[in-house]
Amino acid sequence: MSWLDFGIIVGLSIASILACRVLPAMLLKSRELPDRLQEALGFIPPAAFAALVANDLFSANFFDALYTDSIGAFLPWLATAVVVAVALITRSLIWCIVTGVGSLALLMFFL
Repeated sequence: MSWLDFGIIVGLSIASILACRVLPAMLLKSRELPDRLQEALGFIPPAAFAALVANDLFSANFFDALYTDSIGAFLPWLATAVVVAVALITRSLIWCIVTGVGSLALLMFFL
């Protein structure tokens, strides 16, 4: 890849980030959003978190891991059970993330 190609890719990446993230924030900064839209935007972080968790739980190699390493296949499921308990108690996304990462790390370390 030449430096010109690299510069074009970087320039287009910067332009797309500005167009998709910065420009809407600047345009909507002084406007009051409708309550319905604010409520809908509040579902984005939990939905993104759920998609990341579902990707780990329903991976393609889950059934292969059942035959080779039965405990290792269930580690994400055990960590998810801990996260669900924390979510029901705290209702905090940040505590769910911290608990999920910590419990999976501890389970992988000890098992």
